[in-house]
Amino acid sequence: MKTDILIIGAGFAGVWSALSAARLLDQAQHGELSISVLAPQPQMRIRPRLYEAQAHTLQAPLTALFDAVGVKFIEGHAMAIDPDGRQVSYEDGAGNNQRISYRRLILAAGSQVARPNIAGLAEHTFDVDQLESAVRLEQHLHALAALPESPARNTVVVCGGGFTGIETATEMPERLRAILGADTRLRVVVVDRGAQIGAALGAGITPSIVAACKQAGVEWLPGTSVVAVDSGGVTLDNGDYIASKTVIWTVGVQASPLTAQIPGERDGQGRLRVDEHLKVKGQAHIYATGDVAWAAVDDLGNHALMTCQHAIPMGRHAGNNAAADLLALTPVVYRQPKYVTCLDLGAWGATFSEGWERELKLQGEEGKAVKRQINTQWIYPPAADRATALAAADPAIAIV
Repeated sequence: MKTDILIIGAGFAGVWSALSAARLLDQAQHGELSISVLAPQPQMRIRPRLYEAQAHTLQAPLTALFDAVGVKFIEGHAMAIDPDGRQVSYEDGAGNNQRISYRRLILAAGSQVARPNIAGLAEHTFDVDQLESAVRLEQHLHALAALPESPARNTVVVCGGGFTGIETATEMPERLRAILGADTRLRVVVVDRGAQIGAALGAGITPSIVAACKQAGVEWLPGTSVVAVDSGGVTLDNGDYIASKTVIWTVGVQASPLTAQIPGERDGQGRLRVDEHLKVKGQAHIYATGDVAWAAVDDLGNHALMTCQHAIPMGRHAGNNAAADLLALTPVVYRQPKYVTCLDLGAWGATFSEGWERELKLQGEEGKAVKRQINTQWIYPPAADRATALAAADPAIAIV
C-alpha cells in the first residue's frame, strides 16, 4: 500500500494535520495526491476531559469527517517506522501485519502517562490518561458501592498535584457522592512532591486552588512522594500508609515510544526536536506534531506543551507544510506566542489565566463558563462538511 502523506495518530494533532493537508491540496487543485491516517480507531478521544464522569462518551467519530475531505482512514497500530525506506509497519484491525509506503510522514502519535518503577504501581493504580483507562476507573468507582463501608473504600489518593491531578481530585468528591451517597464521609488526598499546594501551576492561581480544595474537602500532602502501592493503599516516603481502594496516578507524561524509531534530538519527555516548519531536524521527509514534537512557540525560549491548545495549531501547520513540501510551495512558520491556562476546579468553578506566568484573569463561575466552552465546543473537530472543515484547518487561525 502507498500514500503520499501518512499521518500516524487520530488525536488533536493528527486530525488537524489531515484537514490542513487536505485544505492545501484542495486549494492547489491536486486532488490526486493521497492523505491517509493510521490509528487504532476512527475517533478522536477527548483526552482533556477524561477526569470527568461518563468517560465512554468523550470521543468524536471521524469517519464522516474524513470522507467529506477525502482522507483515507486505516485502522491499525503503528509498530515500526523505517525512515530510510519511507515505510511504516502496522498491525491492522484483524491482527495482520501490514506495510504502507509514504512520501511524507507526519508523526502525531501522542503521549502517555509516565509509569516509573514503583512497587505495585502498574498493578494497583488507575489513571485518566486514555479513554480505556478512564472507563476502567469509572467502572471501579461504581463497583465501590457494592463494598462494605470502610475508610479504604471511601478514600481516593491522587498521586501528583499538576494540572491533571488537580482537575481529577477536585472533580472526585461529586463523582463519589453520586455513587456512594450524599452523606458518605469521603476522603480525597493529593500526594505531591511540590513544596506547596499547586506549586506546579504558579503563584497566580494557587489561592484559587486552595479555595476550591477547601470547599470540596480535598486534602493535600505537599513535599511527599509515593514509594509503594498495594491492594490496600499507598506507602509514602515518610513511612505513613494511607488505606485506599482507589489510587490514581497522574505524575508525568512521555511522548509515544515511536519517537525512538526516528533519528533525531529529543527532550526529556522523548519529544523530537523540530524546526520552525515542524519538520524533524535531520529528516527530509518526516514531520512531528502535537505531543511528540519539541517545538518552539516563540523566540523567547518557550516550547509547546503537551496540550490540545498547542496540538491543534501544530496540526494545522504540520499538515499544511507536508502538503506544501510535495507541491513545492512555501511552508508556513509555526509560532504561537499567546498562552492561556484554564483549570477546572470542580464545584468551586475554574480559573482562566494568561501568559507563561499564568496571570489570573477569571475565576469561579466566570472561569467555569470559559472551561465549559473549551471542553464542549472549541476542542472538538469540525462538522463533517467539506467547506466548513477545510476552512477551519487554515494554519493562520489562532487557537486562543
